[in-house]
Amino acid sequence: MKVCVYGAGAIGGYLGVRLAIAGNEVCAVARGDTLAAVREGGWRLQMGDDLHTVLVQVSDDPAELGTQDLVVVSVKATAMKEVAAGIAPLLGPETVVLTAMNGVPWWFFDGFGGEFEGMRLEAVDAGGAIADAIPTHHVLGGVVHMSCAVAEPGLVRHVAGNLVMIGEPSGGDSERLRAVADMLAGAGIETRVVPSIQSEIWYKLWGNMTMNPISGLTGATCDRILDDPLVNRFCLGVMAEASATGDKIGCPIAQSGEERNALTRELGAFKTSMLRDVEAGKAVELDALVTVVAEIAAKVGVSAPHIDTLLGLARLHARVRGLYPEESGPEESGPEA
Repeated sequence: MKVCVYGAGAIGGYLGVRLAIAGNEVCAVARGDTLAAVREGGWRLQMGDDLHTVLVQVSDDPAELGTQDLVVVSVKATAMKEVAAGIAPLLGPETVVLTAMNGVPWWFFDGFGGEFEGMRLEAVDAGGAIADAIPTHHVLGGVVHMSCAVAEPGLVRHVAGNLVMIGEPSGGDSERLRAVADMLAGAGIETRVVPSIQSEIWYKLWGNMTMNPISGLTGATCDRILDDPLVNRFCLGVMAEASATGDKIGCPIAQSGEERNALTRELGAFKTSMLRDVEAGKAVELDALVTVVAEIAAKVGVSAPHIDTLLGLARLHARVRGLYPEESGPEESGPEA
């Protein structure tokens, strides 16, 4: 396959290098120091004691790369407007776009069926620009369960995990789904085809939407968040509301909040990606993790005061530091009638 990785960061770098090692024709859209580093020294992946280096075409202009069979979008949700503005030269009629990102994507309710089929999410795609640029018929959903870090521009260090879940937005099987699954598995990536990718997205979100913003607010590692009984209780309140919202939209969660937090506790004292972004002065990925859940809860009639409180505090904290835009979001207009 001709594969373009849009976003040569930690996860994009891991996937891109492994796909290139397996013999796929891989290119990447990158910018800044990463673009320069990959051009000059190749794309590098550290896995244990092994350092892999591949030479790939890389550009900050997708028009230089041409039409692809597969585009892996692996960027922060905050960068999706930029991706939408630039992705057109990579897309042919049959191009598959695999979204390997955190949070709820713009296409979440497309093909989902039921009462909320096709519901638009202003929190992650205000005005529909992303949906216009990347129609859902191109999309396969992905959920990544691995940890990687950018050690320096162009060098990704694999930390833990190797699982990618993929699925059609409308569920079921397809030839393209199997082709992408086989390609990922052929690159040594544990790949699981799932019948409802939305349910997997919601489950991962359910575990991330408390630790990320609360760590960003407090500067605390996750063990300290869970060790504080008042904060832990607040987290469980947020998770209960998100679970109730999942029940309403068809993404039920079988675990209790206590069970999920016990799994988080096993990871020890670690910094979330949002805390690292706050410390680095980068825009926070708040909308895809929290704002959108508040929006969905309001639209489907689930009372979510804990989620609203978390959103208000995290958003204000980020705005004071210039890490989140000042303009009003959809949730600030009040619940829909």
